This record gives sequence, structure tokens and C-alpha cells, in this order.
Amino acid sequence: MTTLNIPRMLIAGTHSGVGKTTITIGLMKALVNRGYQVQGFKSGPDFIDPTFHTAVTKRPSRNLDSWMLDKHTLLEVFQHGMKNADVAVMEGVMGLYDGYSPVSNEGSAADISLLLQTPVILVIDASSMARSAAALVLGFQQLDPHVPIRGVIANRVGGKHHFELLKEAIEATCHVPLLGYYPEEAEFRLPERHLGLIPAVERGEFGSLFDRLAHQIESTIDLDHLMEIATNSSPMEVMEPQLYKNSHVPKVKIAVAKDQAFSFYYEDNLDLLRNKGAMLEFFSPLEGEPIPDDADGLYIGGGFPEEFAQKLSANETYRMDFRRRIEEGLPTYAECGGYMYLTKSIVTTSHDEYPMTAVIPVQTVMQKKLTRLGYTQVTALNDNLLLAKGEQARGHEFHYSVMDIDQSAYPFAYTVEAHGQKEYEGCEQPNLLASYVHLHFASHPQIATRFIESCWQYHHGRS
Repeated sequence: MTTLNIPRMLIAGTHSGVGKTTITIGLMKALVNRGYQVQGFKSGPDFIDPTFHTAVTKRPSRNLDSWMLDKHTLLEVFQHGMKNADVAVMEGVMGLYDGYSPVSNEGSAADISLLLQTPVILVIDASSMARSAAALVLGFQQLDPHVPIRGVIANRVGGKHHFELLKEAIEATCHVPLLGYYPEEAEFRLPERHLGLIPAVERGEFGSLFDRLAHQIESTIDLDHLMEIATNSSPMEVMEPQLYKNSHVPKVKIAVAKDQAFSFYYEDNLDLLRNKGAMLEFFSPLEGEPIPDDADGLYIGGGFPEEFAQKLSANETYRMDFRRRIEEGLPTYAECGGYMYLTKSIVTTSHDEYPMTAVIPVQTVMQKKLTRLGYTQVTALNDNLLLAKGEQARGHEFHYSVMDIDQSAYPFAYTVEAHGQKEYEGCEQPNLLASYVHLHFASHPQIATRFIESCWQYHHGRS
């Protein structure tokens, strides 16, 4: 086994909303401007922040999650993403120590730092603080002294004098450098997460904002010192590939729904399908683009179909054709928003009902409050498109809807376990698997292979 020196850093925060995404994006853009090939990573199950990373670095950002993935897999996902990159910039999730458990580091940014031996740059909200900022940083250092907090960036700072007070307090007490600050200037804040944000980012509509962020970072943060910390990271062991051990020649075509309504995909899910023998072709249900005639499989990811329900519902001919392709046997995997699109209809919080494809004979009903949020482990009730009976995989749920399911007659796909509670979830038909759960395919490496085998059988059956 060999080791490599891979420059890397993890930008973590004290809590959600502290500004770590704004600062991460600015750092990435500033480093890109200096000529670095920057690879972005996001700790935890997030789909929106990686879209920002990708837009800035022009390299697909990837999710690193120590609950969904075992250590070896996590390392391989990291190393696979770092191919031809100069530096890794990882963004944490919530606060540094927030994850799966309130009493351990599991699933947290701190855990990623420890597993990948990556220096942490802690972002703090320094508004209305001076010496108290040192107490805040010291608490994060002492909660787990093994977590390598190597620097601090102060957000919402009143100006240079305020920064100097913070620097003196933090460096004298915590013995880590305050690398710079970000001023309290509203025009530099990233837009709130809203519908249509991901396509807008992908279209390049935030380019000027990214440029302003980079300019600010160059002005008030010591990038040279930051890169020195990243470059002096501990050498990493190079793992023997398992997930990406062999790259197969494409033998099937999988159609992937991708537009404003369906945009949530883990990059490694797509890469694993490609690696195991799939050619992916993206299409837009929202724009009425048909499933390709020569598609051997269909993947419908999550997103916001409820917000585009009227447009999705308006084209009845398209919906019926979509349903026909699945009923004719096209292997189909759908999750969350894709699951909702396959039901009879979506009922909004305003009680408006919009017909969907009716592949699955239940109704989706939107709620005003979040109905499910958190990590989920699934166990297959029967053999299905992705898993054999009894096999398990991990993912997460995040949705504001429920389904009017007759528990006694519904063809459930899984039992799910979340924080010790077990329930039935998802829908399984001979050529269909649909669920609210966003699965990470790397949590069970045979998922991609099994799906492609089903697509190959379908391909042969109609040849």
C-alpha cells in the first residue's frame, strides 16, 4: 500500500446558517482563479450545495457521508473524485459535530475530518463578539481534541478593527490562526434555497456573484496560509479500488430524468452506473421530452415535482405514454420526487389536485410541515431491481408529503429503520422500485450491477 500527499481542507461551521457555504464557494472560486484544479466535496446528504461547487470548479462535486458509507468506501469515493485535481475543498454539514448521533461523531463533518485526516477550518459567527469568540472556538477544540481544527475564519465581522480584536483573543487562547474574515455585507450572501435554484446555478446565472465572493475572499482571508495548511495535511493511504475496480463497456442505456422538477442525484450513483456498463441519457419530463425509444432502463430522481405539478399534469398524452413505457416492462427506479410523479395525483397544500402518471395507484398529499427528515436504512422485503431479499442499503429522507396507502394491500418494497424505529416503505412491482428514500448506491455496491442486469435482460427480451 502506498501513500499520497493530497492537499485538502474541510470548511466546517459552528452551526447551520453560519455562512460556511458562502465562504466555501468564495474560497473555491479564488483558488480556481489562481489556477488550481479544485475538487469539491460535501459532507452529508445534500444536493444543493454540491451544485454550487460544481458550477464554480467545473468538476462534479461529491458527497462524503460516514454513516451511509463505510470507511473503505468513503476513502475510495474521495480518491475517485480527486483524479487530476490539485486540492480538495470539503464543506461540512450543519455544525462541525452534528450528524447521525447526538453523542458521537458518526455522520458528522468531524468524522469526515478524522477518517480522511483532513485539517478543519472552523467558520464562526463573530457578530457582537470579541473575547467570547475565543471561548466558542475553545469549546469546539475541547469537545474532541482529536479533531484537527487548524484555523478559523470569522464571519459577519464589523471591520478590520473588529477582526484584530478577534485575532488577538482567538490566537492567544486557542493557539490556532484566525486566517481572515468575511464582512457583514448582505449583497455577498448566497441566495436562499428556492425552487429553480439548481437549474439557475447550472445555467451560470450566479457567475458575477461568485466573482464578487472570490474578490472578497482574496481581500480579507490569507489564502497562502490556508493552502499551506491544506498542503501540510497528513499523507493518505491509497486504497485498493473495489467500487471502481473495473470499468465495463457500455451495454445498456438508462434514461435519467433531469430538469427543474427532478434534479437530486448523487454523482457517485451516476458514476457507478456508468462504471458497471450503463450509458446515461438525460431527458426532461417537465419539457415533455419523451423517454428515449432505445432506453433499457429509467431512473427518476428527487426534486420538486409538487412545485411544477400543474405543468407536469397538463400534458396528458405525455403522462400516458410515460406510464405505457413502464407498464410495458421498462425497468424503472424512482426516488422521492420521482416516486411522487408515478402516483395517481399530487394534491397541493391549497387542495388543488393534479393528475400524474398513475403508475402507482395512490395519491400524494402535500403537507405544510416537513413529514420526514433523516438517515434511513432499508431492508428489501423481496428481490427487487436494486436489492435481493434481506439485503440492506442506506440513504436519507427529506419530504413534505404523505401518501394515502392502504397498508393491507400495498406492495411495499422495504422495511426501513431510522433511529430505532421500523416501518414499511416504498413500492415494488416486477420492473419497478419506487421509494421516498434517496439511496446512496455505494452503501451496497451490488445495487448498480443488479439494476444494469435487469436493464440488460429487458434489452435482450425486446431484441
